[in-house]
Amino acid sequence: MRICLAGLAALSLALAFCPVRAEDARPAEPQSYRTKDFRAPTPATLSGAQVLTTSEAAELWRSRKAAFIDVLPQSPRPANLPEGTLWREKPRSDIPGSLWLPDTGYGALNPAMEQYFRANLERAAGADRDKTLVFYCLKDCWMSWNAAKRALSLGYPHVAWYPDGTDGWTALGLPVELIKPAPRPEG
Repeated sequence: MRICLAGLAALSLALAFCPVRAEDARPAEPQSYRTKDFRAPTPATLSGAQVLTTSEAAELWRSRKAAFIDVLPQSPRPANLPEGTLWREKPRSDIPGSLWLPDTGYGALNPAMEQYFRANLERAAGADRDKTLVFYCLKDCWMSWNAAKRALSLGYPHVAWYPDGTDGWTALGLPVELIKPAPRPEG
């Protein structure tokens, strides 16, 4: 009995000093889009896409060989504001040169938003369908994962997902600029 207790004590001590790696706590990659609880830990992978660290994203940005696409949702003007109330949109500090396509990272898009997404990906890629498209948002945000997965489903062959987004970017002191979203469809 003493040996068993000593063995358990040693195991408990070993587990106490065994760090849990962040990637061990990440969820498994799902088969389809995430449709709720978008601000939560994301998988370490996205099948078919390159997953970028902040250093890799910065290197790609400096090379100007990729289009950076932010999919952070944009807060709408509150519908119940009294007439004449002054309302200002929240400014977005972003990776310079990025295309901001708000609300395109949801699990399901209505037809107008789907067309908005498609048209702007074509605009971002230009004549080069092989151009790398880098999708991001904030750290622990499924919106960029969903958008990158959607771009893959549309046949874009060079999709990259930057899961740390502007949180990781600014943490390393990389430059940002204020941007406006790409014009959206009405309704």
